Amino acid sequence: MMTGKQAGILLSKTLAVLLMFTMALLATATGQSLPRGSVAGIVTDQRGDPIPGAAVSLIEPTGVNPEPALTDENGSFTIAADEGIFDLQISAPEFDIKTVHGEISSHQVIDLGKLVLAIRSATVEVRVSLTEEELAEEQIRVEEKQRILGVIPNFFVTYDHDAVALHARQKYELAFRTMIDPTTVGLDLASSGVQQGTGGLKGYGPGSQGFAKRFAASYGTGSIDTMLGSAVLPSIFKQDPRYFYKGTGTIGQRALYAISMSVICKGDNGHWQYNYSGLLGGLAAGGISNLYYPPGNRNGLGITFQNTAIGIGSSAVSNLLQEFLIREFSRSGKK
Repeated sequence: MMTGKQAGILLSKTLAVLLMFTMALLATATGQSLPRGSVAGIVTDQRGDPIPGAAVSLIEPTGVNPEPALTDENGSFTIAADEGIFDLQISAPEFDIKTVHGEISSHQVIDLGKLVLAIRSATVEVRVSLTEEELAEEQIRVEEKQRILGVIPNFFVTYDHDAVALHARQKYELAFRTMIDPTTVGLDLASSGVQQGTGGLKGYGPGSQGFAKRFAASYGTGSIDTMLGSAVLPSIFKQDPRYFYKGTGTIGQRALYAISMSVICKGDNGHWQYNYSGLLGGLAAGGISNLYYPPGNRNGLGITFQNTAIGIGSSAVSNLLQEFLIREFSRSGKK
């Protein structure tokens, strides 16, 4: 027969079992495990400064992901964890996500110490929009490096099929750069020496004075032609003084293109038109030269037009050489 004491003990055990069973049911119903330990740590950046407000999530073996804990102003956190293996995931704006793997025993408190987050790497795309004038300036820098055999200037040729039109200032820049180039001056010096040696332009006389006059006439005529035909008139008529290399098509098509470029040029508007700048520049240079040439070497109007026609023929030959030969010997021309 059960005594009162035994009945009390039995009732206590029964209540304890019922309480444990009830807690288990509650845990199962809520989908959560009873916390049996905790994980702590401090979240910092690469400089060691704490990161407040970082989200710390614990992914438990059961697959349950409790509400993340947030670090305090010191970057510290403590989060409850069940016994077993766990994955701790830490995230914060502008930082890479960090994952920590570990294992915790019953009622164990794990201090992970400092957990450093790396700044999220970012790809920055910078788009630089250049104006047409700036693009033309880049083209000029390339063209001013073009030299035949590395010596003779080849500035007024473009190998860029999409070359933009030059502004007036840039046309003057190319012309002036050609005029002051040491090779240009050197060729005029050599030409003057040959003229003096062969008795050309006798009206200038012999000796150093005669040589100086011949050089001034040769350099002056070339400079006037370059300035008028490649800068002044192209700026007025809005024409491009450069030769535009074709490089494609049959030999006949390229040859016909090169010859036609002696009387045709590209306008600043991108359309082909008669080369008024080059034709009038040659005529003007020939007419002005009569002001300083010796009387016996001055040309009448008819001779001036003949010389202009000869100049057109010379230009056609030069263009043919540009199209088929010179590019191979022009430094930077292949780029």
